[in-house]
Amino acid sequence: MKFFLPKLEYEFDALEPWLDAKTTEIHYSKHHKAYCDKLNLALENHLEFFREDVNKILAELNKLPEEIRTAVKNNGGGFANHNLYWEVMTDNDEKKKFDGEIKKAIEEKFASFDEFKQNFTAAALMHFGSGWVWLVVDGGELKIVSTANQENPISEGKTPILCVDLWEHAYYLHYQNRRAEFIEAWWNVVNWSAVNGKYLNAA
Repeated sequence: MKFFLPKLEYEFDALEPWLDAKTTEIHYSKHHKAYCDKLNLALENHLEFFREDVNKILAELNKLPEEIRTAVKNNGGGFANHNLYWEVMTDNDEKKKFDGEIKKAIEEKFASFDEFKQNFTAAALMHFGSGWVWLVVDGGELKIVSTANQENPISEGKTPILCVDLWEHAYYLHYQNRRAEFIEAWWNVVNWSAVNGKYLNAA
């Protein structure tokens, strides 16, 4: 009874030239795996939580024993955050098409895709240090939010449907300190089909 890394739907080099193969491999097989392993370790004396979905655990952190709450918040967050991160990227051109209900919702909320992209990118560039920027559904409304470290909006009652990882391990091998270039490149691999599905489930 433990959590396992979800299998990637693409090869490590599939997101090139935007995200390089070596970064993707290390990010997935080292960083993501470490969060998974440490989450399992934190829960090893509380086996009942292995029956739960990690997102439900993060949504109900106050139900965890106090002595493991911080470890689960950090490592469960790292595990869940990366699960979504890989899901909302793709090498499939058909899945990259910005279409469906999410297109309508974004254009209604932000006036245009370009305005949404500008706001999301600005939030990522202004974020200090490590963390994430998210598109979430909150009370039926789309919002752009950011979190520090491995915190997840689920713990605040929001449903994340898109995210970008702002930890340096996500981009440093290829982009060094050029976060702006990484974010601009990342837009080229967003899986809008997956985002649309998550939006429909959340809405």
